[in-house]
Amino acid sequence: MKLKNETLSKNFLIYGFGKSGISSLKYLKKKNRCFIFDDDKKKIKNKYKKFFISKSKLLKNNFDYIVISPGININRCQLSNYLKKNQKKVITDFDIFYKFNPEVLTITITGTNGKSTTSKLLYDILRKHHYDTRLTGNIGNPILEEKRVTKNTIFVIEASSYQLAYSKYFKSKFSIIINISPDHLERHNTMKNYVLSKLKCVIRQNENDVAIITNTNLLKDILRTKNIKSKIIYVSKNKYAYLKNKLSNDNFKNSTNFQNLNFLFELSKHMKLNLKTVIKTINKFKPLKFRQEVIHQSKYLKIINDSKSTTLSSTVPFLESNEKILWILGGLFKKGDKFNLNKKYFKNLEAYIYGKDRQVFLKLFKNKIKVNLSKDLRNTLKLIPNLKNIRTKVTVLFSPSAASFDQYTNFEERGRQFNMLIKRYLPIE
Repeated sequence: MKLKNETLSKNFLIYGFGKSGISSLKYLKKKNRCFIFDDDKKKIKNKYKKFFISKSKLLKNNFDYIVISPGININRCQLSNYLKKNQKKVITDFDIFYKFNPEVLTITITGTNGKSTTSKLLYDILRKHHYDTRLTGNIGNPILEEKRVTKNTIFVIEASSYQLAYSKYFKSKFSIIINISPDHLERHNTMKNYVLSKLKCVIRQNENDVAIITNTNLLKDILRTKNIKSKIIYVSKNKYAYLKNKLSNDNFKNSTNFQNLNFLFELSKHMKLNLKTVIKTINKFKPLKFRQEVIHQSKYLKIINDSKSTTLSSTVPFLESNEKILWILGGLFKKGDKFNLNKKYFKNLEAYIYGKDRQVFLKLFKNKIKVNLSKDLRNTLKLIPNLKNIRTKVTVLFSPSAASFDQYTNFEERGRQFNMLIKRYLPIE
């Protein structure tokens, strides 16, 4: 692939016309012939319809590259057979960015839980060090939407397994894998495939690059089979435990969030960042919307909106409490997910389960914790007892531990509805 140095116009098919598809079209259309296709034609606004190509016509066209949206599942889409026949041509917006900007310093953060928070926190840390920093990928702007990029710009890229799985050329100066647990197996089929998609940001690195990786046998075993050129640093969950006493931000006290901080401490050392500035930024950091977001706190009652949670592994660290937790969860259960909570916490936990797979969760929790069932979030909140006159500490934790697509478009819509309903059915003023 020689996009940058080629003067001749190329033919691009952009498949999937969400945010990344729109940014890819805008980036490529000036010097190339671009066509767009989406399984749902209604998504395409009038101003872009001149680029639309029908399925019958695109099957006859010889495209040089097919830029695919990460949301497209090759095995379950209208162009499935076509994509499989032309897999060598399939690329991503990450690939386009790298080919046009190989000299830009990139820091890619991936993993299962906490990618967004870790990426945003790193972005804040670098900004406090006065770097021209961009937050892109699965958070912030699509990577091709950033303007006025120079050789001194630093890109912090949150990368999902879907984005990395389709990439063919993208590589990163620093690649960080913060943790790994079963997720998206309905798409990747096996845990090994899921891990391999994450490792793509490491496998393509060269000897001048650095990979900072969670210390697990699964990753180590796979990396032993690869010809890795970059410097690999394995980080244990408590490598920087001696810095805990410098943290005053409660959001980083639980095991998973502190574990993720270890990777930023390690990166800070390699980038020679000021530790005092790093700590200060961590202590002032506020959670992202719908990610462990405290929406109410009084003497006895705390209410947390963690709608972003889509797996049990992302929720379990917040259940490790000696205080009463009313846990609201439900949706589409993730294949391969497990409930690995120490039984000593069961007595403090009561679950309120809604959604399509509530019976799956019920079976999983049987003889472990008390369970209440309901069809949807609205009716679930009606089941929660009146908390106005409590005199012991109680946390209402909305952490669905499941995908939202049975009843919601995304976790944001789910989070907004929780905030609206909590005021109606569980008055907190």
